[in-house]
Amino acid sequence: MRRGSLLRGERRSAEESLVELPVADRSAARESGREGRTTKAFVIAAALLALFLGALDALIMSAAMPTIVADLGGLPLYGWVFSSYLLTRAISLPIFGKLSDLFDRRRLYLIAIAIFLASSMLGGAAQSMLQLIICRAIQGVGAGGTFALAYIVVADLSPVEKRAKWMGFISFVWGIASILGPALGGFIVAGMSWRWIFFLNVPIGAVALLGIFLFMRDAREARTKADIDYAGALTLVLSVLALLLAFMLGGRTYSWLSVEILALLAVAVGGAIGFCIAEKAASDPILRLSFFGNSGFSMANASAFFSSFAIFSLSSYSPLFIQGGMGKSPAQLGLAMVPLSLAWSLGAIVCGQLVGPKTEKPFALAGSFFLVAGSLLTLSFSPSTSLAFCSFTLALAGFGMGIVSVSTLLIVQNSLGASNLGVSTSSQQFARTLGGTIGVGLSGSLVAAQLGKALDPLIHSALGDGLPVSVFKHLSANIESLLQPEIQAALSPHLQKTLQAAVASGVEVVFWAVLITAVISLVFCCLLPAPGK
Repeated sequence: MRRGSLLRGERRSAEESLVELPVADRSAARESGREGRTTKAFVIAAALLALFLGALDALIMSAAMPTIVADLGGLPLYGWVFSSYLLTRAISLPIFGKLSDLFDRRRLYLIAIAIFLASSMLGGAAQSMLQLIICRAIQGVGAGGTFALAYIVVADLSPVEKRAKWMGFISFVWGIASILGPALGGFIVAGMSWRWIFFLNVPIGAVALLGIFLFMRDAREARTKADIDYAGALTLVLSVLALLLAFMLGGRTYSWLSVEILALLAVAVGGAIGFCIAEKAASDPILRLSFFGNSGFSMANASAFFSSFAIFSLSSYSPLFIQGGMGKSPAQLGLAMVPLSLAWSLGAIVCGQLVGPKTEKPFALAGSFFLVAGSLLTLSFSPSTSLAFCSFTLALAGFGMGIVSVSTLLIVQNSLGASNLGVSTSSQQFARTLGGTIGVGLSGSLVAAQLGKALDPLIHSALGDGLPVSVFKHLSANIESLLQPEIQAALSPHLQKTLQAAVASGVEVVFWAVLITAVISLVFCCLLPAPGK
């Protein structure tokens, strides 16, 4: 109440000062105010457009990859088209966040968008799968920069009391991208060349680039000297890269106890130790270790990590259950998954509209309860479960995640203050990206292990039904193949039902992992500081 009174008092003072001005000056002041609002609107629109492109690019590739593989070859490298993008995006997020606190944000934003557009053009012209993977890795760097700066710039331009509203709209952009991405990818591949998936980024991205160039200005006082923490950046990149590679490859390409995975985990731990040493020694570290002593910063980021682990694992392996375990068609699968994205966007918008300066924790708790409730209901899924119930469950979890993502972001931003807005904002995004990537990787290895056990007895049944054993060996190594209708059509009715039961039991372990991590996220929300502390 006192804060609202102060704001109203400030507005009255400004209005009284405006009345005291001469008529000509009064008119000029009003015009300047309108121009300022228009400029802000153009900058925010450009930032959201750049964010939309990056979000769309992460999702549109799934529909195009079979065609790309048919054209370029390199099937063994299939997964790296996605992984390279995710890895570099995760690494660049905290680095761009820190740089945005040190240098001119407008210039950094232009660089990030330019990197994204240049790599899009090169990706569209790629002549081999290796070239495409390299271009996707560079694209990930640009996308990480645009993601970090979109949140930072929008938060910087928004009044504190309206920041939550705009954070909700950013999540809405993500939701729209998640719905349009796969459909748009299929449309482009069907009606045009797959290369236009990359080339179409250029004119749209150019509009965002022009908007940032013409309208954005960094009003902060320029630093005369900035000490870049090179040692911290190098050790951070080394640690995160090794950690994510271990979770992407572990349990599938290599055994968890293999020399390769153990070596990656050792490098990740060594890099993390080196990062801590570098941050203690740096005059201006990428991430001050003292920030973790701030309960708002540490608890909110921990909640963001585990909630992202839960929701991305759920969104990645629910399709496997619905199509491979329930035997539904791709069209039915698409309809069943749409509510998750819509509810995520709705939750973010509702939170953004209703959350207040002292209600972030209650909203985070409410969102976590919705996420836990949705996760708990997935344990009741079976091959006979209705699509309507699946959609409702996924929507419940998505709605909760939308609330958690916005509320924890606001808590992290408020915990460090305006001088560290870039670091606080990118740290929450980094926690979400890290949680989602590790969650999908670990869930994949769990499904592969569980499904492998379930498929072993079926090999003998396959021989009895006249189906080549090589088909089942292929399914064991590539569980995503279960989503292909032609694979399921090749099976006898008896084997189809048996295989669906095997898939259902294989994905059930992911649902348990989702529930456990959702509960952990709720626990960290409970540990958030009370409002006003």
